[in-house]
Amino acid sequence: MSQVCADVIDAHHGSAGDELPTASAAWIHEVRRAVRSARHDLFRVSPLRYWVDFLVSLTASYAAASVYLLSPLGSWQQLVAFPIATFWLYRMGSLVHEVCHLGEHEMPGFKAAWNILGGIMILMPSPFFTRHHRDHHSQRYYGTPQDPEYVANWVEGGNATSVLSYVLKILVMPIAVFLRFLLVPLTFITPQVREWTLRHASALTFNREYERRLTAADRRAILAVEIPCFLRALMIPLLVILGLNPWTRLPLLYALAVATVALNQFRFLADHHCEGDGSRVDMAAHITDSCNFTRNDPLTLLFFPFSIRYHALHHLFPSMPYHNLKRAHEHLVATLPADSPYRSLDRPSWWSVAKRSIFGPAATAAG
Repeated sequence: MSQVCADVIDAHHGSAGDELPTASAAWIHEVRRAVRSARHDLFRVSPLRYWVDFLVSLTASYAAASVYLLSPLGSWQQLVAFPIATFWLYRMGSLVHEVCHLGEHEMPGFKAAWNILGGIMILMPSPFFTRHHRDHHSQRYYGTPQDPEYVANWVEGGNATSVLSYVLKILVMPIAVFLRFLLVPLTFITPQVREWTLRHASALTFNREYERRLTAADRRAILAVEIPCFLRALMIPLLVILGLNPWTRLPLLYALAVATVALNQFRFLADHHCEGDGSRVDMAAHITDSCNFTRNDPLTLLFFPFSIRYHALHHLFPSMPYHNLKRAHEHLVATLPADSPYRSLDRPSWWSVAKRSIFGPAATAAG
C-alpha cells in the first residue's frame, strides 16, 4: 500500500467536520511527518506474515482444542490442553482485527480463508466486527456512548456492581452469540424483526446502546456469513442429540468460549484510559486517551497479540499493518524530540491501566 493510500484510509476512519485545531494537532502532525520520513514503507502489508500468523494460530488452536475436547473428562491431558487452546484460539480470533483493517480489495483470499476456517467455526465472522470496530476509530464516535469498544460504556471503575455486571456479561456473551446464530431463521419472520436484528444484534460488542448503520454491502456480508454460522451453531447440539458427541461437549465448549472472551475483555480494560466524559473529543485527546505498551511483561504479552499493544500508535495510523507497529514505534522514538507528547503514551504495564478501569481513579492515584 502506498503512503498516499494509507493517508486516505486513515482519514476515512475519521468523520467529516472532525478537523482539529492547529495547536491541538501540532504534535500529531509532527508524528505523521516522522512516519513519512521512515526508510521503509510502514504501510506495506506483508501477505506472508499474515498467512503464517494465521496458519500457525489456526493449527495450534485446533490441535490443542481437539486434545481438550477428546481427552477423558478431568484428565491431565485435558487440563493441560485447556489453557493452550484458550491462548491460541484468542490469538487466532484476534486476527479478525487485522482482517477489518485491510483495504476493501486487499488480500481477499486471506479474508475468505480467515472467515471460512476460523471466523465461522468460532462464531466470530468478520462482518460482525468490521463496522463497529471502524466506528470505534471514528472521531465522531470515539469515547461517546455510541462507541462500541470503549470500556467506560460497560464498566464503571470502583463500582462493584458495575464490575460484577461486566463479569456476568463475559459469562453470558458466548450463549448470546450462539443463540444469535442458532436462531437465524427466526430473524426473517417479519421485515421489522429482520431490521432490528441487523441493527441491534449483528455486532460483537457489549455496548447495548450501539446501533449499526447499515449499507447494502453490510447487509450482503452479514447474510453471507449468517447461513454457515447457523449451520455451525446447529451442529453443536445436533451432534449431541444424535449421540455422536457426549453431552459433556456442551459445557466444555462453553468453558473454552468464556475463557477466550475473558482474555479479549481483559485486554479492553487497558486499551484506553477512558478518561472521557462521553462527549466528542478532538484527535489529540483521542490519542492521549490511548496507550502504548512497549515493555514485555507477561500480562501485556498475553492480552495483546500481534503487536496491538502499540495501541495508541494504531489509533494514529489505523491502516498501518500490525507487523510494522513495533518498527514504526522505534523509528518515532529515535526521530521525535525528547519532549514529544508521543513518548508519554507509553505505559509501564497492562495492570497499570487496567486497575483504574476496575477500581476507579483512586487506584491510579494510589500508585
